[in-house]
Amino acid sequence: MKKRTFLVLAGFLLMCSFSTVKEENPKDIYKGKYCSGEGDTDFLRLIDESFAFFHPNPVVPNLTMIYNGDWDTFTEGAGWGAWWIQNSYGFSYSATPFLQEPWFSTLQRSWDLFWDNQGDGIRKGLWGDGTPNRLSELVAPDGGLGDTAAPGKIIYKQGDGDVKMHDWFYEATAACLVMQSEILLVNRDKKAMEHYLPKMERACNFIERVRDPKNNLFLVGPACNLLAPSYGGVKMPDGTFGKGYLAGVSITYLAALDRMVEIYKITGDTKKQEEFEHRQKITRESLTLLMAPAGYFVKSVEPGGVKHGVLGQKQFGYLEGTVNADAVALSVADRQTSEKIYNQIASFPAIRPFDFLLTNAPGLDDTYPAWGRTSGKGLDGFWTFGDWVNGGVWGTVEGRAILMYYRLGKFEDIRRSANRAMKWAKDFRMDAPWSQQGENTSNPWSDKGNFRVGGVAVMVDNFAIPAATIRGLFDYDYRSDRLIIRPCIPGSITQYTQIEPVRFGEKKLFLSCKNGGPKIGSVIINGKEIKVNSADELALIYEELPVESRIEITTTGGWNTEKPTSVYPENPVLVSNYQVKTDLPESLVKPYAILTKTKKQIENLPGSEYDLAFLDEAIRSCEDCGTRLKMDTGPGYFRPITPERRDGINKFYEQAALTMYKGFEKRMENYAVSANESQQKLASIFKDIQRLF
Repeated sequence: MKKRTFLVLAGFLLMCSFSTVKEENPKDIYKGKYCSGEGDTDFLRLIDESFAFFHPNPVVPNLTMIYNGDWDTFTEGAGWGAWWIQNSYGFSYSATPFLQEPWFSTLQRSWDLFWDNQGDGIRKGLWGDGTPNRLSELVAPDGGLGDTAAPGKIIYKQGDGDVKMHDWFYEATAACLVMQSEILLVNRDKKAMEHYLPKMERACNFIERVRDPKNNLFLVGPACNLLAPSYGGVKMPDGTFGKGYLAGVSITYLAALDRMVEIYKITGDTKKQEEFEHRQKITRESLTLLMAPAGYFVKSVEPGGVKHGVLGQKQFGYLEGTVNADAVALSVADRQTSEKIYNQIASFPAIRPFDFLLTNAPGLDDTYPAWGRTSGKGLDGFWTFGDWVNGGVWGTVEGRAILMYYRLGKFEDIRRSANRAMKWAKDFRMDAPWSQQGENTSNPWSDKGNFRVGGVAVMVDNFAIPAATIRGLFDYDYRSDRLIIRPCIPGSITQYTQIEPVRFGEKKLFLSCKNGGPKIGSVIINGKEIKVNSADELALIYEELPVESRIEITTTGGWNTEKPTSVYPENPVLVSNYQVKTDLPESLVKPYAILTKTKKQIENLPGSEYDLAFLDEAIRSCEDCGTRLKMDTGPGYFRPITPERRDGINKFYEQAALTMYKGFEKRMENYAVSANESQQKLASIFKDIQRLF
């Protein structure tokens, strides 16, 4: 690859902002880019490098690598050219509180791919190249969403497997409702609420149509669970597959209802609030029907009462991981139920053989390809236990599992999970799913499938793990008038300061914690101590907060700490303070020059804040290409960093930077034909600069 030596002064500043601590600071002090603290420097480094996934950096995969410049949205990654609900859900939910621009708006546009293609009983999915096929011809009932979407296209059912047997994608629709509710509660934009609420209400009505009035559960058929098509429904006497009561629909939909009630409080729509509070109440009351005797959630219940997913049963005797993690992570389960769920998971090692939570263990015997069996024909290939949706490991689920661990103070579970994921990330193998129950010795997609990209796999699913490692620290709970914070800082960290702000409407919160246990002792906001009304949680009233709030929390009560059983993967590290001549690939020299000159020209242009934020990320993504070329990345962990793989990763950085440039260029093309004078001016400046090169 031809290169030109290019001195990147801005890159010096970037690298100076990164720091390692073992050489420069005492053993128990950590000073990073996104956080600092005292105590367990390995855990602090884990948190700091988790933040790095959400900004360009030369060390770990980042959001530029799943950005689509043509669409100005995210995509699944690794050659999968669309946006899937089940894959992106864990990342989106976990990252929303701290995601900065331009990525917060990019996230909304990504979810708009579903809302813009919402079913209305008339439109077709139009999936493919224009030739009619089984997916393009699907017409969903009004309000329905689906499996995956792209501009102008959607798949209204789970697209893998025997689609003609599949029911509509009810739990995916519920998950999209959760995600949109979170975005609206974090942003508090009433105009956005006016835009999305009618769509969300249609989606709720779509789900409500399958509520059984006899028990208020949801009666649904095969492959409508979030991690589909692992739900087979109910096998009928004639060999067809009918409907059962799926726990995931109740749990995910209830999480959406909890949040939508808060949105109606903001908008002041008391009639809708009362309607949704009723739906919320009857859904929550029906959850006991979906529980195993030991107090955790089953996967489903047949209309005749047979429960699927009860350990020890002769038939359907497995533990369902996904639905139980979600129940705790989304605050659907109360504390007592959450403890029972965790205790069952912790006492059953088969569901976490390689630190990650499996979707289920042991294997399913209620899939429609092989009902009544856990192996043999129908459970081979991708259906083999441990490789896909039957006992596989998905980063999107693991993120929600980490949120469960935080809520219950299980910090070593977090460390083991996030450390393993960090090793895969530093190998640039964020596979989805990880196969062989998470051991991932040979991944059928990334090692030999159709989606190999130079030995690199960066997929949206696995951004859920670093995102959850961050979100869980304060367990953000957005309400209509307040943000509730429950500090859950690992007990081995005695002091923690978060440099990256948290979003709450138009306000920015900078959090720190002197960590002495699970109870809140005192709180200081911008130097003034406030009254603490509860030792269990801190309620930050929106109207009482300054635009920028520095919130210092002191906790007490003592943590039960465990000895670390997992070593943090340090190499490569966020680089220390040094300067280096950076070689940019030839393909980036011109884009980099255009981007940097554009930034300088528009820095004082009113209304350009979003575009400046995008330019910052695009410029840094270029600089990282040169930095990565000079970096000692170490030998790798699970997938050795061979010269061939090193070259593949370097080319991946280059492609991400080019995509960022392409995205900005396309945005300027749209600005040039807009009716907004400020946008036209910005586009004109960009075009003039392009002509100089």
